[in-house]
Formats: sequence, C-alpha cells, structure tokens
Amino acid sequence: MEHEVWYKYPQAVKALPDDIAFITSQELEDLYPKLSPKERENAITKEHGCVFLMKIGDKLGSGTPHDGRAPDYDDWQLNGDILFWFEHLNCALEISSMGIRVDETALSEQLRKAGCEDRKELPYHKMLLNGELPYTIGGGIGQSRLCMLLLDRAHVGEVQASIWPDEMRQECRKNNIFLL
Repeated sequence: MEHEVWYKYPQAVKALPDDIAFITSQELEDLYPKLSPKERENAITKEHGCVFLMKIGDKLGSGTPHDGRAPDYDDWQLNGDILFWFEHLNCALEISSMGIRVDETALSEQLRKAGCEDRKELPYHKMLLNGELPYTIGGGIGQSRLCMLLLDRAHVGEVQASIWPDEMRQECRKNNIFLL
C-alpha cells in the first residue's frame, strides 16, 4: 500500500518500517512497570516503529488490564492491535484491532472475571455457550487512520469528510491543518 500511495503522491507518503515487533501486554507491563498503558504503547512503538501488541483485556500482574476489552467479544488470550509510531503526533497510532472471538470456555471465564455472569442469560451468550454458533475471527484496518499514517496527516478530518465544530476548524486552520 505504501508503494501505491508513493506512486501517485511521492511528495506525501511516509516510509513505513520493514519489520514488526511482537509483545504481549504483560511483557509490555514488565518492560515499563512505572508507565501507564498508553505510555507503554508509545514507548515500545517509538522504539520499534511498528508493534503487534497481543493478549489485551485480562488483568496483568499489576492487577489491572492493559486496556478495556469487552468480555464477550475477543478471547483476551488471542487478540491484538497493530500500532505504528506516528511522528506527526508523537504517539502510537492504532491501525488495526483483531482477534479470535470468544468460544464457550473463553466467554464463560471472561464473563466471570469481568463480573458479568448475568449476561449468560442473553440470547447470543446462551447460543454460544450451548455450541449453537460457529467460531469466528474478526478485525479490520482503520482506513482513515491508515490514510493519516501514509499521508502523514495530523487530523482524521484531513482524510475523511465530516462535520466539525467551528472552534475545531479555526484551531486546525491556525495549525495549517485543512479539514475536508
């Protein structure tokens, strides 16, 4: 994709890293125990350029989860986010979140850990727990964020049309950010 954008807009495209680093949320906490989860993401992504952060949602050694994840969506042991270092904003930019969806075992365990066992009575949850639904995976690429990254744009409004408050438009204009 980087090459395709470069071919059409050689002056605009940002060069992406060639490699991706893989790390679990627990390994990340162990590496940067004094930082907040977002600060950890920023530190590791700045160091490597691109990171796949795995196993997000369960409590870490510190007793808190890295990030809030629904207990009835992805299996917390089988999910992850792709992060790129975004120099323009001096932070990690999440491009994708993906995972293997919960099965009966993961759903039951995660609902218990989250204190949401009452959800077992909801239709979707009942069907999954009874083995009536197929196993699935999911995820996607945030198209607007990918465009921001590849075109080195600071605001999502530079790559997608939307309605913005006048105050935001004025502030953006002051900073040479031109919203669509």
